[in-house]
Amino acid sequence: MEDTLMTVKQYEAARLEYDAYRTDLEELSLGPRDAGTRGRLESAQATFQAHRDKYEKLRGDVAIKLKFLEENKIKVMHKQLLLFHNAVSAYFAGNQKQLEQTLQQFNIKLRPPGAEKPSWLEEQ
Repeated sequence: MEDTLMTVKQYEAARLEYDAYRTDLEELSLGPRDAGTRGRLESAQATFQAHRDKYEKLRGDVAIKLKFLEENKIKVMHKQLLLFHNAVSAYFAGNQKQLEQTLQQFNIKLRPPGAEKPSWLEEQ
């Protein structure tokens, strides 16, 4: 997750640089053509192309990482739904031991009835 956020930040920075160099290239290409401008135009095209390649590479990286996150989300949801199904089945079957095992996988501790924690208003 953190790696994806870092890649998105790099992508945003690359997008800004790409847009800036694209604008510079457009301004130079619309201006008058003389010997000095031709050299600057060629160097602007080279830097624009380098930043465009970097931008497109990061764009592909972000798309791949988002796809991985989506696949991971689906796997986690599937696992959680399976655990929930097992817990509900154990509850309605009256199987306390299986219910407790399933709830341990959820990282939930059962509290006996009447031993409820007071609300945060009651604690103050």
